[in-house]
Amino acid sequence: MAAIIERTPVTTPETRAGTSPDVVAEAERIIGKRRRLEGYVWGTLRLGMGWTFFWGFIDKLFGLGFATAPESAWLAGGSPTYGFLAFGAKGPFAEMYAAMAGNVLVDWLFMLGLAYVGVTLLLGINVRMGAYAGVLMLGLMYTAGFILPEHNPFLDEHIIYAVIMIGTAVTAAGSTMGLGRWWAATPVVRRYPILE
Repeated sequence: MAAIIERTPVTTPETRAGTSPDVVAEAERIIGKRRRLEGYVWGTLRLGMGWTFFWGFIDKLFGLGFATAPESAWLAGGSPTYGFLAFGAKGPFAEMYAAMAGNVLVDWLFMLGLAYVGVTLLLGINVRMGAYAGVLMLGLMYTAGFILPEHNPFLDEHIIYAVIMIGTAVTAAGSTMGLGRWWAATPVVRRYPILE
């Protein structure tokens, strides 16, 4: 028995495989670098989605001539939802959406939703709720006209955008290239983390 004990190697942090202080420090450095890169990826996706929604709001508000003609601008008396809901809705919910076309309440909810999602994602504050609101809006847009898309049996950009939104909601996407760290440290957000 004494011979077995003598032959058993003594392990220390330096000799235990993969746990020397240098290896641990290198692993922590690599993990930290990867997390920073992930932060920049999610921050960039957050900014891209934020700009997509905010631009939709600005173009429909002022009619800048991209997706909305100047005479159809909301400020010129146009309806930001009428054209698509009246003429673009298709699929099993087309009649329901067509009945909402031009409704003042629907217009207001749509425009406030575009602005809210866009601003929260661009600034990096209240990202979780803004992203979930974006997922809801994208889901409604998908059911209004993109069920069974033309180029794919079921997948289109609305679903991909929704997945990106969920990713921004469950990561700290507002902390990189945004005001998320500051926002998360405010007393109201510490008390109500859903506002993060």
